[in-house]
Amino acid sequence: MRVLVTGAAGLLGGEICARLAREGHEVTGLVHRNRDIRANDGSPVEIATVAGDVSQPQFGWEESKFARLATSHDLLLHCAATVRFDLDEADYAAVNVDGTKHALALARRGEMDFLHVSTAYVCGRRDGTILEDDLLPETGFANGYEASKAAGERLVRASDLRWAIARPSIVVGAHESGAIRQFDTTYAAFKLIAEGRVKHMPARAGATLDFVPINHVAAGIVALAQVMEQAAGKTFHLVSAQPLPVTDFTGAIGDFARFHEPELVEPSAFDPATLPALERRLFKRVAGLYASYFQRDPHFDDANVREVLGMQCPQTGRAYIRRLIEHCIEVGFLTGD
Repeated sequence: MRVLVTGAAGLLGGEICARLAREGHEVTGLVHRNRDIRANDGSPVEIATVAGDVSQPQFGWEESKFARLATSHDLLLHCAATVRFDLDEADYAAVNVDGTKHALALARRGEMDFLHVSTAYVCGRRDGTILEDDLLPETGFANGYEASKAAGERLVRASDLRWAIARPSIVVGAHESGAIRQFDTTYAAFKLIAEGRVKHMPARAGATLDFVPINHVAAGIVALAQVMEQAAGKTFHLVSAQPLPVTDFTGAIGDFARFHEPELVEPSAFDPATLPALERRLFKRVAGLYASYFQRDPHFDDANVREVLGMQCPQTGRAYIRRLIEHCIEVGFLTGD
């Protein structure tokens, strides 16, 4: 199969490219500013690459190049996105919404199948069971990232292509080793909390987090790419399906003597203005961007993944969190006292 992967140099995109290439597929990686495509273990991925900007019509290419790339691939795997939580609405729209629109146009031009990588958190602030086939909410999102990913999904669903949607939850290190190639997004807040620079977090009683190993997510997406006929028109939650209580997450941090277990404060009683000056700044700039995830309890159902792919996430939980932390210590990302 000839596969064009957008966002190929990203954390998830690189691992997907590596797995597709190992399966014998002809892979082209779309890159933008960063052109270094690596698997999660850090090894370089030897595939063809093409530079382009998903935020631009036709990815910024001339018509002849657009037509050539469109007609020389069977599947467009759209992984490109901004996953930051601190951008303006226009920035989210340019990459996560317009980028999807432009990717769909490329796929349509070449009559490609379209596999779209979204997020399980397009459910917004809903709690309880979240089914893969639930209708997308129009409102109630915690941030611009969630809203923009939902808007991108709507474009995919309205298209006349053969499509499928993969929805990872919070992607973290590999299941057995805890290893992850780069530390960004969630890990930035994790570091501030563990090292005691943010000592207080607003958390609702009963709140849970869905951390999913990157190897489960990448394996699921590659599996979907290979069964698009069966996957067509369906949504797939690539999640742990094992909601981890926030108290277990923070308790796992506290299990390490060198780290600081944060004080969890009922949201109605939490006032960032009362925090010490440095903690207040760090909370506002980083940790606070993720605070809503400490106040929610979604239970993502993954029935389609189990039925169509015959897959389910391996056991996560507190022991898995320990492996994630141990890897962070081993590579020097976390230092502590």
